Amino acid sequence: MALTLTPLRGIPLIQPGDDLPTMINAALAETELKLQDGDILVLAQKIVSKAEGRLVNLTTVTPGDRAMGYAEVTGKDPRLLELILSESRKVLRTREGLIIVEHNLGFVSANAGIDHSNVSGDWGDPEDWVLLLPEDPDRSSASIRSALEDTCGCRLGVLIIDSHGRAWRNGTVGTTIGLSGLPGLVDLRGESDLFNYHLRATLVGAADELAAAASLMMGQAAEATPVVHVRGFPYALREGGLQELLRPEERDLFR
Repeated sequence: MALTLTPLRGIPLIQPGDDLPTMINAALAETELKLQDGDILVLAQKIVSKAEGRLVNLTTVTPGDRAMGYAEVTGKDPRLLELILSESRKVLRTREGLIIVEHNLGFVSANAGIDHSNVSGDWGDPEDWVLLLPEDPDRSSASIRSALEDTCGCRLGVLIIDSHGRAWRNGTVGTTIGLSGLPGLVDLRGESDLFNYHLRATLVGAADELAAAASLMMGQAAEATPVVHVRGFPYALREGGLQELLRPEERDLFR
């Protein structure tokens, strides 16, 4: 069994309204890849957010009292904090330079996933532009998948990933924020190991494992490879969604 990850060449800088499936098909042709049943396309969140017009200029944001209060604690721009609060269900932790929230999508992250790296708008000071996550990454994944499947006539999976920090460990890793056509979790309970022991608790975060692998190929700076083609995913494709990867708060011992 081999798992092959290939960054696609020729993806241009994405602008609001761009047709991502058309661009991906062009990049597949440039990279000399033809889609097959079982292939997966992994997309960096940034290109999806940009295509969906999730760019915001901070000069258009007026911070409220809560944002001003958190600005005193964190030292962050209160306009950025206003956006973070608008994208979040609740604030979980704060300290100087950091705010951890439960995002409206259900996962826990720093800054509600709002980012400035590799982001620029078409007016004003480039430093004032930030990018929000897609409103519904599962829906975005499904839409992109449908368009690609219509073109290739095969069964695909689509994964949208972002870079998240992790509790207990330093460093960011690629993490799934939206998916369509592949499992988020793979349940191995009841399977036998080498010594015929039946697994009792093993749930594999397969989508996150693939997200981390694809993130290695994408890079984090000026690599300009925001789409990775995957062949040889070791689990059967099925319908999946972000919610299966999120631990309910009542079962979270650290929240």
